Order: sequence, then C-alpha cells, then structure tokens
Amino acid sequence: MYDFMIIGGGIIGMSTAMQLLESYPDKKVLVLEKESGPAEHQTGHNSGVIHAGVYYTPGSLKAKFCLEGNRRTKEFCQENGIPYDECGKLLVATNALEMERMKALWERTEANGLERYWLNADELREREPNIIGMGAIFVPSSGIVNYKRVTQEMARKVMERGGEVRYQTEVFGLKETPQEVIANTSTGDFSAQYLISCSGLMADRIVKMLGVEPEFRICPFRGEYYLLPEKHNQIVNHLIYPIPNPAMPFLGVHLTRMIDGTVTVGPNAVLAWKREGYRKTDISLSDSLESLRYPGIRKVLKDNFIPGLVEMKNSLFKGGYLKEVQKYCPSVMKSDLTPYPAGVRAQAVSKEGKLVDDFLFVRTKRTINVCNAPSPAATSALPIGRHIIQEAQTQFGLN
Repeated sequence: MYDFMIIGGGIIGMSTAMQLLESYPDKKVLVLEKESGPAEHQTGHNSGVIHAGVYYTPGSLKAKFCLEGNRRTKEFCQENGIPYDECGKLLVATNALEMERMKALWERTEANGLERYWLNADELREREPNIIGMGAIFVPSSGIVNYKRVTQEMARKVMERGGEVRYQTEVFGLKETPQEVIANTSTGDFSAQYLISCSGLMADRIVKMLGVEPEFRICPFRGEYYLLPEKHNQIVNHLIYPIPNPAMPFLGVHLTRMIDGTVTVGPNAVLAWKREGYRKTDISLSDSLESLRYPGIRKVLKDNFIPGLVEMKNSLFKGGYLKEVQKYCPSVMKSDLTPYPAGVRAQAVSKEGKLVDDFLFVRTKRTINVCNAPSPAATSALPIGRHIIQEAQTQFGLN
C-alpha cells in the first residue's frame, strides 16, 4: 500500500508529488495518469504565459499564488536549465472606455503588489511600433515558458526521489474506507492511506466516484488560437493583451510571444461539446447532455447568450476574430491567421450559475480534491502544490 496516491499528471499533480517527496522523502507516493506522458491536457495546451497577477481580486488565493508562482516558476527554470523569457506584458487601451477600465486595473495591480508602469500613446508606440493605443500598462515580470517541459522535469524529480508514476492508467472507480482509499484503474487496483486528486477536466467525476455529490460541474470551454506566419515573429516585443471587459469572464484575444519564437493570436472561448474536445469536430453526446442538464451551466449560457453567439461566430469565421486583433494591431491580415492547436479550460460552475472564480477544494476524511484550478494555475503550480501539502498536514495529521 502507498502512503499517497495522486490522480493527474498535469503540472499541479506533478508539483504536489514532487514537493510531497521533498517534505516526506520516506513516504511511498504513486501518481496515476491516464495518458502516455505528463501534461497532455490543460498544462500542455495553454499559452505558456508566466502570469504576473494583474487581474485577480486582492487577497484571493489566485492573487497570492500567482505572485509567488511567478517568482518560483522562474527559479525552478533557472535551477533546472529550462528556457524562459521574461519579456513583460502590455495591457493596451484603444478607446476612452478602455482607458477608464485601465485605471481600475492600475489600482488592482498596486493592491496586488506588482511592479508596473503607465505608458502614454507615444511611450507605447516607442516600445511597440506595430501596436496602436491610447495608453498601456507595462508589467515587466510577465514571461513565457513551455509548461510541458516544466512538468516533465517535475515528473523526473518525482521518480528520482523514489516516487512511482504510472502512465496509461485511467481511474474508473474509487472506494474510501476508514483505513485507505482504493483506486480501480485500467491497469489494476491500487490502495493508499490518502488520496490527492488534481484531475482538471474530470474533477467533478472523481468527486462523484468518492460518493460525494459535487456542488458544481466542470464546464469545458475551448480556447482557439491562430499562429502568425514566420514573417511576423518580430511583430511584437512583449505579450500584448487588451483591456478586459469586467462584465466578461475571459480576458479577450491577445498576441502571445511563444518560447519557440513564434507568435499566436487568441484565445476565444466557446463551449466544448466534449470534455477533452480540442477540435471543433470533437463531440460527445453524453458529455454534452451532462453539461446541458446541469441548471448552473444552462444559466451561464443564458446569461452570456449574446457574447456566446459572438464567440461562436468568431470561431467559425475569421473576420470577427481578426477585428478583435486589429483594434490594437492593424498590420495583421486575415491570411496571417493560420491553424494552431486549441486548449480546453476546465471551468467549475456552481448550481446557481456562477463561474467559480477562485481555487476550489473538496475534502473527505482521506482525500483532498482540487476541483477548480483556473488560470493562472500553471504559473501558480508550485505554491498550489505547497498549499495542498499544508492542507494535508493539517487534515491528515502528518508529522
């Protein structure tokens, strides 16, 4: 029997396993991952941004974890020879309304303890000749990295420290007894004293396996990107983000310098008709019905009906998507928007129809389940893992 079993080989699961073995080198730790390697879902499909913590409510776990995670992610990369680029981020206002919203963001960044600079139109143009705007906030600590590479290094450290990682091992059932937790998997049954699940898009289903009716559902939102051609690899010097509409749950279409030197445009946000539906043609009838039967998800779709239609239109037709980009980068043309892999965001939705904004954990006597780990979860993976271990120390009485 193992001391700890961790479900999920994404960056949060691997971060937790790695730090658990660092704190308790004598414990037997098992990581179960259904894919053939780590970081095959959210971690391996995100934009690679090392977030600074601009948008998050001061005092929230999001804000706290992101600020610490920004620093610790860079330290981890430096210690392990993983390339990253601290290129900085510009939040660009293109009209008077966005300038007003930018003032609110300026105050929030101050409350979150970030270094940042207010740029006027001329200062913006000097930094970014291809970007137009009335002003911008420059946040120098934002960067880019390949989070799949980071997770692979974490997995290596787990095994180096005596942990066991089992790939191609899908969990079908869980049973919690007074003494242990038993996992029924595609490669046999495993038992451990304690379970930590970091299962992303399957988080609510894992909770159900434990016999707990979750007070939320995971709603999968697909974020679609385009890749700019190589001739545009130098089109921007920083990460370029629009000023978000506070009434909308997502940040809007941005230009992202990737760690491989390319530049992507995106994402939008459309409902995925399959939990792991990375392509427009990925459809699961059972997943779709599960989503649409849940009152909270129906309410989210109703409350965001018009914006949802716009996102869907932009998903099907490049013209609307292009308009969003040309607001601040007019030199991008429709022909520049070439295909790029999408990501799927696991968004927890409450019964009342609210998008759960912060981290959410569900606990039983012998388990801790990460049920909502929204962006900036990849940036925050190291402090999240440390937080989970601290929770385990208290809940399980670890010495």
